[in-house]
Amino acid sequence: MDLVSESTNSTLSKIESPTSGSSITNNSNTSGCSTPTSSRYENQKRRDWNTFCQYLRNHRPPLSLALCSGAHVLEFLNYLDQFGKTKVHNHPCPFFGIPNPPAPCPCPLRQAWGSLDALVGRLRAAYEENGGRPETNPFGSRSVRIYLRDVRDFQAKARGVSYEKKRKRTKPKITAPTTAS
Repeated sequence: MDLVSESTNSTLSKIESPTSGSSITNNSNTSGCSTPTSSRYENQKRRDWNTFCQYLRNHRPPLSLALCSGAHVLEFLNYLDQFGKTKVHNHPCPFFGIPNPPAPCPCPLRQAWGSLDALVGRLRAAYEENGGRPETNPFGSRSVRIYLRDVRDFQAKARGVSYEKKRKRTKPKITAPTTAS
């Protein structure tokens, strides 16, 4: 069961910056056929899917999508950190927990939690659109959800930002007007 469909009309270039606004893969359509205009979300989802499939092909040993697990998704997300643009301070850094550090530091650049969360959402949808069953979706696995939560919490502490859950407001009760008889 191969869930990855490869087009014979397109060639893929190497991965450059997977989550930036620039294109991830260069799909050059040589047949001259044009596809209907897609939304920005659909285009990004397609690029992300192509990037993940290319990552699986380049994996040693190469993996088929049917054998992909949450652990492989975590490897992919860690791989993407090298393309990150968000400064995340480590514990020994003097600027750990300070929202606007006064000076530069050697802490690494990583993918922002919001970018990873959006990427996983797009890949989760693309997996099911490409023939995967929702119950076997590696992007929705417990390990991926825990990883994203840990990244969010660590980045919040490192940058001095809190992610508080919004409380639901109670709806005011509307009472029917009483009529005097």
